[in-house]
Amino acid sequence: MDYYLNVLRQWKDFDGRSSKKEYWVFILINFVITMALTIVEQVFFRGSGVISSLYGLFVLIPGIAVAIRRLHDVGKSGWMQLVIFIPLIGWIWILILMVRDGDLGRNQYGEDPNEIRF
Repeated sequence: MDYYLNVLRQWKDFDGRSSKKEYWVFILINFVITMALTIVEQVFFRGSGVISSLYGLFVLIPGIAVAIRRLHDVGKSGWMQLVIFIPLIGWIWILILMVRDGDLGRNQYGEDPNEIRF
């Protein structure tokens, strides 16, 4: 949960690097919260989608920021996210980059996040 809250605190930080664990913990907790909100909406609000949509807007910028920092960890520019718009191949390429281990030691985007403890 600390990783999730750390990503939310660093919502405007597009510099530096994020570890693989920080990125995937954020994605997992984000998925669980989204599913819980969707179930609550289906049960109590007949599937309006308003609550989960507001939550999605709330985590949009932090999600983009942590993805950019994750790409920095593997030595890629944050602009590499735009590869997602290439049908099928783009999603596969981004997934491969996100599951890859980060560069060891310092790279052009900063210190290794696995060596730095906050």
